[in-house]
Amino acid sequence: QVQLVESGGGVVQTGDSVRLSCAASGRIFESRLPGWFRQAPGKEREFVGVEGWRDSSPLYADSVKGRFTISRDDAKNTVYLQMSSLNPKDKALYYCNATPLSKFDSTAAGDFGPWGQGNQVTVSS
Repeated sequence: QVQLVESGGGVVQTGDSVRLSCAASGRIFESRLPGWFRQAPGKEREFVGVEGWRDSSPLYADSVKGRFTISRDDAKNTVYLQMSSLNPKDKALYYCNATPLSKFDSTAAGDFGPWGQGNQVTVSS
């Protein structure tokens, strides 16, 4: 099974930018759309964003829209989550995953998989 490994998190200041990377052990992103979820302490896992397919625009949660961007480097089997204007509410464990093309408009965690191990982002005020 393809494995996803996130990296790039850490402790940042409010207003900072950071880029998370998600490296896949295989070419999963050739047939599935990359997505990101996050889970804050004491809260349920929530949808962050998913790449668009064909003419559809990428989907982002309202809380991150305009600040977060998903991109990819197919040569490296790697996707990225560029995060800007970070605030303490963005503190969470961030998970990389993928969804079938047929689920391009889904934001449900059950439609995504496999999942990475998670990468912590902490935003201090």
